[in-house]
Amino acid sequence: MTFTSGHVHDAASSGEGFDEGNPGFTVPETAADLLDDNAEDLYDNAPCGYLSTYPDGQIAKVNKTLLGWLGRAREDLVGRLRFADLLTVGGKLYHETHLAPMLAVQGRLDGVALELRTADGGRLPVLVSSTVKYGRGGRPLLIRTTIFDATSRHSYERELLRVQREAEKARAEAEQARALAEVERARLQRVVTTLQRTLLPPTLSAPEGMEVSAYYHVASADQVGGDFYDVFPLSEGRWGFFLGDVCGKGADAAAVTSLVRYTLRAAAVYDPDPVAVLNNLNIVLNHEYNGDDPRFCTVVFGIITPASSGFTLGLAVGGHLDPLLLRADGTADYISTRGGLIVGVFPDPHFATTTVHLAPGDALLLYTDGLVEARVDGADGESDARYGDAALRDHTATLAPTTASDLVEGLTGLLTRFGDGLDDDTALLALSVPTPPERDDQ
Repeated sequence: MTFTSGHVHDAASSGEGFDEGNPGFTVPETAADLLDDNAEDLYDNAPCGYLSTYPDGQIAKVNKTLLGWLGRAREDLVGRLRFADLLTVGGKLYHETHLAPMLAVQGRLDGVALELRTADGGRLPVLVSSTVKYGRGGRPLLIRTTIFDATSRHSYERELLRVQREAEKARAEAEQARALAEVERARLQRVVTTLQRTLLPPTLSAPEGMEVSAYYHVASADQVGGDFYDVFPLSEGRWGFFLGDVCGKGADAAAVTSLVRYTLRAAAVYDPDPVAVLNNLNIVLNHEYNGDDPRFCTVVFGIITPASSGFTLGLAVGGHLDPLLLRADGTADYISTRGGLIVGVFPDPHFATTTVHLAPGDALLLYTDGLVEARVDGADGESDARYGDAALRDHTATLAPTTASDLVEGLTGLLTRFGDGLDDDTALLALSVPTPPERDDQ
């Protein structure tokens, strides 16, 4: 790991008692020598990898276990490479933009999933934990990193996606083997349900004085959707929230959705400016998915800060649908966010920004396009008309003023009434500020 510029190689002279030189072997002459030798042997041959780096990331010490995993010689790494040089291209970018700054602030990182490059060009999935060793005055002297082989975990995830692809193929052959297809379909649904559950937050952490509510409508029990949302706390009295939609469905979309959710949360910790968060996500998607298989998404990202009366929401929008604002006076209208480009396609996109104040009695609705793209009965009686933006605004106006939970409940009933006309997943996220209770002057 690295988080400062310049080398810090004078730890021994600083009086910290630090010695991270290359391990050697001396014949022990005392019990203390024997214990020291045994400790070094345990370090070098531990079942996990150990790595020590200077604050600039340059490798100072590495054990035999990690060298064996990488197929590298000690002299090729120590004093020659940085920790980031051992990572894949995407991992190196993620390390430099997210992990290193987070380590500088927190002093430690636990259980971070990365991939190392081996000498033969292969990839080794690992879990990494790092701790900063500080000297006098809080000066960072050394970063000690423990690395665990996550091959079995990585293989399990690949196997989970592989099972889903096999089940999807089996459904295409259902006309020839109906009984087998039903068995496979049931197995697929269990996998999809499990995978979909991991892509949604178990809880939403809203600031005190604000109510939040969310709902996810699954259009097909056979495919994982790409819609996502979250509300989570940040430092200094701020909260982050987002809602969006990854292009496509199935296992590939699920992998992108997981990356998008993790990147948005990590980027918000590093720099909570909404535009900066979307720019970081754009960089990650451009590097991880390019060439013949680009992946992109639409997203609304916001920062919540308390105000004297209610809350202020700063929004950045990348190609997503306009949010709906329901006021305490019973009106409902869209917040214009036109001009924001989708995330993951262009190297330097423009994102639309706006600021919204939620006063007591106000509510904000974010949603994905499954809601407005639902097919309903048109004026001619045909069931092919699009529900549309105007109909949604008019319907929510009948609910205003309202709370987040009541708003989501009302829209959940609407989604149910669409029936088979709703053929795309739909995510809803509502935020509201409760109206203070009326005072009883009697």
